[in-house]
Amino acid sequence: MAEATDDRLRLLIERIERLEEEKKGIADDIRDVYAEAKAVGYDPKIMRQVVRLRKMKPDDRNEMEMVLETYKAALGLG
Repeated sequence: MAEATDDRLRLLIERIERLEEEKKGIADDIRDVYAEAKAVGYDPKIMRQVVRLRKMKPDDRNEMEMVLETYKAALGLG
């Protein structure tokens, strides 16, 4: 019984390790795309913000933008 449990644990760990390696590869690919964008004149920092905004639900994004505008107005950044 313990041997089967040990095998299962080993398989799970190996699966996690493979996924972590894939995740690293994908992160490298994303970094390359941002570098390519920068090379042709786009601002990667702004692009990251746009990607973050596009992930948000429209209601959450609208709420965040309203709060941001409120904070900016309070600080005179209007």
